[in-house]
Amino acid sequence: MSKNITVKRKTSETDISLSLTLYGKGKYKIKTGISFLDHMLNLFAKHALLDLVLSAAGDLDVDIHHTNEDVAIALGEAFSVALKDRAGIKRFGEATVPMDEALARVT
Repeated sequence: MSKNITVKRKTSETDISLSLTLYGKGKYKIKTGISFLDHMLNLFAKHALLDLVLSAAGDLDVDIHHTNEDVAIALGEAFSVALKDRAGIKRFGEATVPMDEALARVT
């Protein structure tokens, strides 16, 4: 059961287009202009088994924060639409992930 969502977000600072498939195969094609953000979104899609196509154009010459912010807002909108009223979601979990000099813990 896949859910395909498309979101477009255009502001004076950014132009974001994304296609998200829940319950996908972990395929991705991501180009934000911010290499680290691309890398993290690639890992997110791969390990969450989401199919994600995302392109972002932003005012990177000013700062990267507009692109980061608007990509996050667009992803949030996509998940909100895909999950609708959130009925039937009974998930919980805990993970601790050491990466380089950081330790991420989510409960």
